[in-house]
Order: sequence, then C-alpha cells, then structure tokens
Amino acid sequence: MSSAEPAAAPRSCADLFWSFTWLALQGFGGVLAVVQRELVEKKRWLTREQFIEDWAVAQIMPGPNVVNLSMMIGDRHFGLRGAVAALAGMLALPTVLVLVLAALFATVADSELAQRALRGMGAVAAGLVLATGLKLAGALRASVMGPPACIAAAAATFAAVALLRVPLGWVVLAVGGGACLWAWHRLGAAKRPS
Repeated sequence: MSSAEPAAAPRSCADLFWSFTWLALQGFGGVLAVVQRELVEKKRWLTREQFIEDWAVAQIMPGPNVVNLSMMIGDRHFGLRGAVAALAGMLALPTVLVLVLAALFATVADSELAQRALRGMGAVAAGLVLATGLKLAGALRASVMGPPACIAAAAATFAAVALLRVPLGWVVLAVGGGACLWAWHRLGAAKRPS
C-alpha cells in the first residue's frame, strides 16, 4: 500500500451505503471515471496511488470491478458490516432502476434510434475510460515497478488485447503475472542491504 494516507474516510456504514448508491447511479457505461472522481477527488477516501493499487486487485478478483472495490473499502473501514453496507449501496437501488429501464427499453429496442443511441453511448464510455487512464498515469511515477516498466506493461496489454485479440484472461496471466514478478523483484532489491 502507498505510504501516503487519504485525507478522509467514510463516517459510518450509512455513509458507505449512500456514497456507493450515488456512485452506482452515476456509473452507466463508464464507471471507472466516476469511481475515480468520487473516491479520489471528491470523497478523498483514497489517494491516486491507493486507487490504482486497489483497482488492480479489484480487477483480478471474480465479479464486477467496482463491486469488488466497494467491498474492499467497506471492509477496510468497518469490517464485514462495512463491506455489506457498501455492497448493498452498489446493488439495491441500482438493481431496481435497471429492471425498470430494461422493461422500458424492451419496448423500443428494435428501433433504429435506440440502436444509434447505444452506439453513441459506447463511444462515450470508451472516451471516459481513456480520459481516466490519462488522469491516473501520473500516479505511476510512484510505482515500485518504475515508469518504463509500467509503460511497457500498458503497451503490451494494449497490443495483446486491441491488436492481437488475445483473450483477456491470458493477457492478465501473462502481462499481469510478469508485472507482479517484476514488482516482487524490485521490492526484494529495495530490501536488500547495499
């Protein structure tokens, strides 16, 4: 974990519940940008470095990334009851809203206008993910791997997924595993006496 401490913390399990409910209600299509803005910039529950570390762990765990992250944060501050409160916030009201929207969308799903709207939302979601990645790139300077290794891992991931169409699971195992080994090596080298 990063040595810098976040400026704030959730006040209660209710604060976790309502914060993650609000976050989930904003997260249509491009949740990474929303999560980063809410937890790092607005709430200040995590530093940029902590967010990157926690998001990486949340991504490799089974299940939706943001749900995993919410439970990690809830558990960190209030144990099991915090994890449950954060999870409930992520799922309760958003589930009801999605069911209502799905029922409404089913009535217009075949229209050309609805199809065009979905394609436009996909482009916006991709832009949000890219913008967030660029915003968080500065935090990689503090990575134990070092900026060149971080850039190499990002480039290898992009090439494997976007250009070579390698299945994501294999990319996570290969590039992610290699990055973990390199970080482990660097951490070991930092602990060895000079």
